[in-house]
Amino acid sequence: MTTPAAFEFSFERIQELLLEMARERTLDPLLQLVVRRLAGHEHVALARIWLVRPGDVCGECLMRKDCRTNVPCLQLLASAGASVANPGEEWTRLDGDFSRFPIGSRKVGEVARSSEAVCVEDVSMDSRWIARPGWARGEGIFGFGGQPLLYHGEVLGVLGLFVRGRLLPSALGSLRLIADHAAAAIANARAFDAIAELRAKLAIENEYLRDELSQSQAFGEILGQSASIKQMSELIEQVAPTDATVLIGGESGTGKELVAREIHARSRRAAQPLIKVNCASVPKELYESEFFGHAKGSFTGAIKDRVGRFAAADGGTLFLDEVGEIPLELQSKLLRVLQEGEYERVGDERTRKIDVRIVAATNRDLAREVEEGRFRRDLYYRLNVFPIEVPALRERGEDVVLLAREFVGRAVHKLGRAAQLDDGDLAALSAYDWPGNVRELQNVIERGVITARDGRMRLDLPAADGPPPSPAQLADAPSVITDDELRELERRNLLAALEQAGGKLYGPGGAADLLGLKPTTVASRLKRFGIERPREP
Repeated sequence: MTTPAAFEFSFERIQELLLEMARERTLDPLLQLVVRRLAGHEHVALARIWLVRPGDVCGECLMRKDCRTNVPCLQLLASAGASVANPGEEWTRLDGDFSRFPIGSRKVGEVARSSEAVCVEDVSMDSRWIARPGWARGEGIFGFGGQPLLYHGEVLGVLGLFVRGRLLPSALGSLRLIADHAAAAIANARAFDAIAELRAKLAIENEYLRDELSQSQAFGEILGQSASIKQMSELIEQVAPTDATVLIGGESGTGKELVAREIHARSRRAAQPLIKVNCASVPKELYESEFFGHAKGSFTGAIKDRVGRFAAADGGTLFLDEVGEIPLELQSKLLRVLQEGEYERVGDERTRKIDVRIVAATNRDLAREVEEGRFRRDLYYRLNVFPIEVPALRERGEDVVLLAREFVGRAVHKLGRAAQLDDGDLAALSAYDWPGNVRELQNVIERGVITARDGRMRLDLPAADGPPPSPAQLADAPSVITDDELRELERRNLLAALEQAGGKLYGPGGAADLLGLKPTTVASRLKRFGIERPREP
């Protein structure tokens, strides 16, 4: 039998490879560079790199019986070589029988366990290091060398080389030099990847913060002395320190986002970001990209990787505003993240873990949406762990004056104008029903400050709801009625409208339509008078 030639690296090849590795800053191209350059040597049959990673296919792994802990293990991430027994066959697959090695198992796992190199000059004389001797003979493979990829004493992985020649200790020394530089380059590439991801996340956070900064004081701090506000504040105090999912309900303009901010500010995640997603403003085709991010080239217009809102909120809180607007067919993807804490970017097969607290808000009746098939029942239960209802402003009338004075002070400071409320203004504000809630109050106050003359505010309040009384009604009515009589008249009028509408509240011919009022106003008055809201036919 002919003795195979000794295998050696040339100094020029090593130098060229080390220089190329130093210039590469991305992990996958770096690994491919190393194995391709090594496999390009005329006597190298196969070059491979395994890196230490968490177990990902433990249930299907062929070596699971040899694995003591399941995690971590060695995962094959780069392979290059060519067959001589089957010309044209390239050995670049990463999913073969030896794509995973438990640390300590076989020759590759032993290199990682011991942090020491393995050198087999002639596999025919030492077959315990070759799992398939017949394959080695057929491919003319005589030697094997394995070097640990060590960086600051930590084993990052293993560099393995199968050669068609005798692997001398001097060649193993050259492989050690390559492995050391490869390990440093891998650590640097990981650092660059982490920096790039952090930069992208920081850019998104800054974008959100700039967008939200102008609105961060929209309602100021939670102000109010009414019983409903005190009760809501107690609920916030109870749930904020936990990681429980919160569902905030309430009409538009009541300050649901402010409640979400208070929950985050009083939680253990307060030092981490609070990221907001307005689900009603996201185009249907971009929901997945908005929530989970996307990889470059995953669809037309994806010119670079994008970090989604979940990744931006990692470690912090994600506020899903108007969560009832998420299309039904996309709700299952959100449910998976809430249940399993993991997701994939669009166009990327890598599964990512996430640690995010969810606070959701809606002005819809989600329970009714569930019954009518517009919202997933399982997602509703997942969100509705701790419900908080934000009261409408008309239900906390004693807070109107307090809020109005606060908003005047802020508007005066913001706009640089002099203005103040007199007793007549306060009486008018208190008498108004505020269908637009706190947001409407703030807007009315700001307009009043802008149009103020000589410090005297001019409030632009809408006319009272409902049509003016007819001449016949004025003629028949007493000159003066008491407040109790007025309320009783209003109550009977509501009941008459409901009876005429057949119990229908919304839509054409409904009670709100007959009265000329907004449905939300009718609903609040029913509640105020203790009239049970009818079920619509």
